[in-house]
Amino acid sequence: MGILIKPVVTEKMTVQGDKLNRYGFIVDRAANKVEIKKAVEEMYGVSVSDVNTVNYHGKRKSRYSKAGMLTGRTNNYKKAFLTLAGDDKIDFYSNI
Repeated sequence: MGILIKPVVTEKMTVQGDKLNRYGFIVDRAANKVEIKKAVEEMYGVSVSDVNTVNYHGKRKSRYSKAGMLTGRTNNYKKAFLTLAGDDKIDFYSNI
């Protein structure tokens, strides 16, 4: 679990998984596409045909509280979208 942090399980990614055989993961920011592909193939036993990555930068947030105005920012993170080859599937709910 060094490279893969968690899977992205949303309605949009579920539809893409069913129709396009594409799955999303939040990954380590320093990982490259080759490392991500290797980590998914080892963990889930599937063959990956394509890897796309997106870097998300944290937003500035502010809110009011009893102590006054609090400001901060959300974390930066990286997402990877993987297209699987053939009829391979990933079942995130098999261990539940």
